[in-house]
Amino acid sequence: MEKIIQITAGRGPAECTSVVAQVLKKMLDEAKEFNLKCLVIEREQGVENGTLESAIIKLEGKAATEFATLWMGTIQWIGQSQFRKFHKRKNWFIGVFEIPPISESRINESDIQYLAMRSSGAGGQHVNKVSSAIRATHIPTGISTVCMDSRSQHQNKKTAKERLLLKLKEEEIKQLKTQFQTTWLNQTQVQRGNPVRVFEGSDFKKQKVVTSYKTKREQLKKELQNEISR
Repeated sequence: MEKIIQITAGRGPAECTSVVAQVLKKMLDEAKEFNLKCLVIEREQGVENGTLESAIIKLEGKAATEFATLWMGTIQWIGQSQFRKFHKRKNWFIGVFEIPPISESRINESDIQYLAMRSSGAGGQHVNKVSSAIRATHIPTGISTVCMDSRSQHQNKKTAKERLLLKLKEEEIKQLKTQFQTTWLNQTQVQRGNPVRVFEGSDFKKQKVVTSYKTKREQLKKELQNEISR
């Protein structure tokens, strides 16, 4: 199971970017308790040292969905601003959102269809009599490439496949960029109130968990322990 989630300060001030950095640390530490593999895909640095505007992480493991559910929503930190000494505000909010997974192109040879065709252009009699050009089509996506560079059908097939794989990779990168662009919407969706987690103090060690989530978390831990012990 795999989940990709974003921790974001939204359009909050520097204090919120500090909370993002702290929550990322807490999340990575807690993920170990759930035997999850974590990969930080992207970090957007904040203005102040040690702060983050946002972070995107990928979670892998049996309990990825359950773990993500425990964090999804608004996170609250109660504490004095470390950047503005006399600032009166003591409640700061950040958001945790799920990012839909990117469809990665895992290419199987059976997904590629090859079609021999007559070459066009200069080439003399060989062009007219031999179907040496090759069209390679990725059946799931319909993306195709053509190669007629060589008189060898085998070489054209090889080149057509290489071009197809490059084209599929380019398409994957486009999807990735589009998906990350949509995460900008999360920057405006951090809601105050009804937090799923509440932290207090500069050390983030005093932690409150909303009761319903605390019960569920303990239940998930027991289920995971039972699964591991089998």
